[in-house]
Amino acid sequence: MMFAATILTLYPEMFPGPLGAALAGRALRDGRWSLDAVDIRDYATDRHRSVDDTPAGGGPGMVMRPDVLAAAIDGAGGAGPRLLMSPRGRPFTQTDAQSLAQGDGVTIVCGRFEGVDERVIEARGLVEVSLGDFILSGGEIAALAMLDAVVRLLPGVMGNAASGEEESFADGLLEHPQYTRPAEWEGRTIPAVLTSGDHAKVAAWRRAERERLTAERRPDLLARPAR
Repeated sequence: MMFAATILTLYPEMFPGPLGAALAGRALRDGRWSLDAVDIRDYATDRHRSVDDTPAGGGPGMVMRPDVLAAAIDGAGGAGPRLLMSPRGRPFTQTDAQSLAQGDGVTIVCGRFEGVDERVIEARGLVEVSLGDFILSGGEIAALAMLDAVVRLLPGVMGNAASGEEESFADGLLEHPQYTRPAEWEGRTIPAVLTSGDHAKVAAWRRAERERLTAERRPDLLARPAR
């Protein structure tokens, strides 16, 4: 079963973008996943291909219309859960990426303007998802980032499956520091324990470093209940 990603956007030319290169791009060419970028404007009914209108109750900006967006969602017929990239959504996590990677696909709606009419969110069961507490000009860049996090976890995409098991957030901790040759660089040396050959000591050092870095930089992760 191939993972199928369907993107509903006003800017289909933004896809695959960076997803067409490196790890994700190779997997796309190898048929490990597919990407369909659907132009929402194709479902507009007027000659101007209008997809938005002024907000009810007044205010600045424009709002994406429910009739046009619903028609696009229905016409696309994408697989998997329906997600709406939105700054008010729940934070997207590594656990979410792992869950999506185990499914048959995902349908992502990229919002624009002041947002999306609430009625289409309710009627089409869109789950609002956010990458963080900041505002982008649209959902496309967030969708690209989210898909990259998912695609790399698909079977056969990463050359070494273990690469995804000890990285940041895999078990609620940040990743430990990494080192490689040369053994000394600008007066800085690799910690002796990493060249000791003692695997138990290396594992203990890495665990301790992960806990230290998480406590220093992301104490909120330590406060979360174990999953």
